[in-house]
Amino acid sequence: MASSSGTTTSSGSSSLLQNSGSEEDLQLLMDQRKRKRMLSNRESARRSRLRKQKQLDDLMAQVAHLRKENSQIITSLNMTSQHYLNIDSENSVLRAQEAELSHRLESLMGIIQYLNVTNVNGGHGGHGDHDFHPDQFGSDAFMINPLMCFT
Repeated sequence: MASSSGTTTSSGSSSLLQNSGSEEDLQLLMDQRKRKRMLSNRESARRSRLRKQKQLDDLMAQVAHLRKENSQIITSLNMTSQHYLNIDSENSVLRAQEAELSHRLESLMGIIQYLNVTNVNGGHGGHGDHDFHPDQFGSDAFMINPLMCFT
């Protein structure tokens, strides 16, 4: 029995050693998995940081591009506004000139009408040689110096 208990003891010890070895192997395996998971997590975190950095860089580039585009639009708007003001000013001058010329034309037409009425009533002997017609004012002489029509 002693030998059987010794055998049992020796087989129990070897069984304990095997269990102990299995536990150590299991612990090593768990540690390896844990290290592998930690490395994987670190790599994943690194990739995530790189992705976020790239997104930030892309957004910063987009901001710079949009600011440049905005500046160009503002410059174009300012130029267009200045051009509009110049044209509006020129338009005002042209309207004033048109009003002045219309007034002159009315005055000249009145003078022509007066002269024609005077001619019809015998002011020049009734020859009618000096009848004035608005078509006569197409010549350049009247356009250069409007007062020439009075000479």
